[in-house]
Amino acid sequence: MRKHYTLLIIDDKGSPIREMLFSKRFFWLTIATLLVTVAGLVAGLSHYSRMHHKLTDASHLQFLVEQKQADLENQRRQIQAFAENINDLKANVLALGDFEHKVRILANLEHKDSQESFFSIGGGSVPENLDTGLELKEDHGRLMRAMHTQLNQVQQATAVQQKSFASLMDGLKDKRSLLAATPSLRPAKGWVSSEFGYRVSPFTGRRELHRGMDIANHKGTPIIAPADGVVTHAENQWLIGNMVAIDHGYGMVTRYGHLDKFLVKKGERIQRGQKIALMGNTGRSTGPHLHYEVRLNGVPVDPRKYILD
Repeated sequence: MRKHYTLLIIDDKGSPIREMLFSKRFFWLTIATLLVTVAGLVAGLSHYSRMHHKLTDASHLQFLVEQKQADLENQRRQIQAFAENINDLKANVLALGDFEHKVRILANLEHKDSQESFFSIGGGSVPENLDTGLELKEDHGRLMRAMHTQLNQVQQATAVQQKSFASLMDGLKDKRSLLAATPSLRPAKGWVSSEFGYRVSPFTGRRELHRGMDIANHKGTPIIAPADGVVTHAENQWLIGNMVAIDHGYGMVTRYGHLDKFLVKKGERIQRGQKIALMGNTGRSTGPHLHYEVRLNGVPVDPRKYILD
């Protein structure tokens, strides 16, 4: 007789309502199937858990990478801005040095070589464009050291410039009358058609010294005095046409040629910025322009050295 198992299903009062018979083989086969199913579910849940953790780790890693890239980009922008600020500071210091040099020429004030050397600030070794985070990451230390070196140079030059301006102001206080008599304004608006120096003459075709600077513009353009002085000439001369000459004192004389009309007369004392004539085309001229000369102790010098505006 075969062995079998009986399964009774009873109600809540303890009375059997159904009876099921199972063979021993069927019973253990069912148990084995249930165990295999449970094991599969457990394995599946374990695999899902591992995959979930891997995905979570990958997402976290991606977040860290993106955050690192954002940090590098932020650092790149900061370093770029820092480098641009340093370059701007260097340009400003050099511009101030050039301006001071002009003022010292006008005031005949010497500049010590030890001070002038500080205005030769070295070129920036910091790249102007940091396009990749790789360069920033690999050369971060070098870039920072280079920028700090540049910044120290600017700070040193600024300190020297400050002392130099202080000495300049002291010198200017003692030369107020000289400055008032020194031509420092552009005498007329227009474009420079011929510079001071040797050139091929448009009339003779030969190389000769052009003793002034030509400023071209429309006929009637106002011409102003670049400094205080006394008019010594207001007359027509053959080659230069209608000409005004102003004696500013201290051996400084300015001349204005090819004028259309005089607005001052000989012996008149004038002030810087006062209108003295109108631009014209008189004398030997190829068109309306002003021939402007600056003479120091009778010797023609480059007028550009005496134009600050």
